[in-house]
Amino acid sequence: MSNSAPGLESVPTSVDNALSLLALIGEQRAIRVSEAADRLGVARSTAHRLLSALRRHGFVLQDKPNGVYRPGPVLHEIGLAAIGRIDIRSVARPVLEELSERTRETVSLSLIEGRNVRFLDCVESPRTVRVGDRTGIVMPAHCTAAGKALLAGLSETELDRRFQDRTLVTRTPNSISTWERLEKELALVRRHGYALNEQEGEEGVCAVAVAVRDLANAPLAALAVLLPAARIGQADARRDFVPLLDRAAAAVQRLLRANP
Repeated sequence: MSNSAPGLESVPTSVDNALSLLALIGEQRAIRVSEAADRLGVARSTAHRLLSALRRHGFVLQDKPNGVYRPGPVLHEIGLAAIGRIDIRSVARPVLEELSERTRETVSLSLIEGRNVRFLDCVESPRTVRVGDRTGIVMPAHCTAAGKALLAGLSETELDRRFQDRTLVTRTPNSISTWERLEKELALVRRHGYALNEQEGEEGVCAVAVAVRDLANAPLAALAVLLPAARIGQADARRDFVPLLDRAAAAVQRLLRANP
């Protein structure tokens, strides 16, 4: 005798439809309400309700009203948690080692998690005075160069979702503390293509970072050069580090595409 409710197994549930929608979006990268309704065999109102629920929870995002739905940050983060962290770390490690050798500074690979960044891997500088290994450390994204490089690649809708209250924690007197200042900073990052951290996450530590992007040009991870603040005056960040970071990010992107 079955313990399930009569007819339950023969009727597609909302969960079934939501999972089918996520699979479609992951496959197609973009879907409209009408197309979702047709593919699921449900009314447009039902498809709209499901997509709206997924959007509220960050599984999909919509750049403008009545626009297409695309994969959201939660899907991205779940994917990284499931397989991407191991893959990207192993793929990027040789690039990190070469970048550290060329810069003679500590370099890192970071991922965004909500409002924070997690340092996934680091290669320490060979110098006696250096920034130490930060692997596993979590810090507010807006207080790090890597975090700002990643935040700058997010849509306005996604930034609003992550920072609904516009509250920013501070770690040092140099930390960005207002939303208006963060918006201006992210605009500069988008314009120049790299982010700076001038003792904003930790006194005495500066950094330069660029984003590593996926096939859809969304920010996937960030590479950063970290160095003592006393040494930042000896280097022109744009001249000395950004070209190397750009080449390293491009190398990681190529390797990821070659090793899906």
